[in-house]
Parts: sequence; C-alpha cells; structure tokens
Amino acid sequence: MTRATLAKEPKDVQSMFDHVAARYDLTNDVLSLGQDRYWRREVVRAVGARPGWRVLDLAAGTGTSSLPFTRAGAAVVSSDFSLGMLEAGRRRYPQLPFVAGDAMALPFADASFDAVTISFGLRNVVDVDAALAEMRRVTRPGGRLLVCEFSHPTWGPFRTVYEEYLMKALPPVARRVSSAPDAYVYLAESIQAWPSQPELAARIAAVGWTRPAWRNLSGGIVALHRATA
Repeated sequence: MTRATLAKEPKDVQSMFDHVAARYDLTNDVLSLGQDRYWRREVVRAVGARPGWRVLDLAAGTGTSSLPFTRAGAAVVSSDFSLGMLEAGRRRYPQLPFVAGDAMALPFADASFDAVTISFGLRNVVDVDAALAEMRRVTRPGGRLLVCEFSHPTWGPFRTVYEEYLMKALPPVARRVSSAPDAYVYLAESIQAWPSQPELAARIAAVGWTRPAWRNLSGGIVALHRATA
C-alpha cells in the first residue's frame, strides 16, 4: 500500500483517531512495550525548551506529550485535528490550552513559536511537505523543529522481525486493549509506507528548514528529526 493510498481519505483518518481517543495512551503503552514513554522523554530533551518559550505541540492527542514542556517553564499549545482527542485531553488536563488545527493550515500567525514538535502524527498528514512548510512558517527565525516518528530499523534482521510484529502481532494485541482495534492495522501499514530517515530529512530541508539531522531510537524503530528555522 502506497503513502498516497493511505492518505486518500483524511476524514476517515480523523474519525479513526476520534474513536481511539478513549484508550489511546494505554494502547500505545502496551503496543510499544512501554517504549513510548522513553521516546517522549527524548523528544522533550531534544527540544530543550526553556522558561518563557512558546512551544507548539502538534498531533498532541490527549495532551500527554505536552505536559513536560509546561514543567520546563514553557508556554505550550496542544493542537490536534481530532476533536475526540481534544475532548479527552481537556477532561484529563484542563490546565492545558487545546486548539483544533489542521497541520496543513495552522491557525497561528507567522513566527509565533520558539519550537514546534510533532510526535507520531506527521505520518497521518495528507500532504507532509505542506505541513512541514506550515511548521516553518509559524516558527520564529532560529527556532526549532522536532519530528518524532516511527521509522525503519537500520539492521536488516531486526527490521524483518519488527515488520512481522507490526503486521501479525500488533492487530491481535490491539483488539484486547484498544477502543478501535481496526485503526491499528492502518497504523501498521502507514509505518511500513513511511519514508526512510534520509528521505524525510531531505523533505524537511526542501521546504526551508536548515541543518536537518536525525537520531535513531530503539534501533531505528523511531527517529528524532531536528532542524532550525
């Protein structure tokens, strides 16, 4: 299945996330064997937010990824295109500002943020390049981009085992813990169709970000992509 096919029906993707919102964080924790907490800690460390910074956390879901930035003294805006996710987030973290937003047409002024981050959400955007350009637009000169996304293990044998898990083990496990298990079949397919680490870095640079770089986590299951506005 190609990336174009996966992104063909954005409203269906939005509806999918609305349905998984109720048990989204629990399901991610189980399916990643707890690794998602490690990945999110690394995101916060890589962004390096400071007191007084404004941070835009895209694809924030229920807001779990946003909380650490507030603890660092930054003012964070949690944004997502799924109203179901936002509703769940507002109930769970009423202290966070949640804003509905499309990554391809962000409802923010130019140069509004010191850092923009998106974790496990860029893969679900219909037009990745348009979203990366929008993130560049709302980031101040010298500001930071941090993309945390599932990627491709760099060691061949491990990659084979990982892909077997994605397509065979992930859906049955999701049926036990998720509020919408069929959604995780889509997620597994979208991970396989996602660009490699060098390919994504090239696309980040192509829309105007400078000094793109990445660091693999968990053997390349996840990659942290960084760039400067």
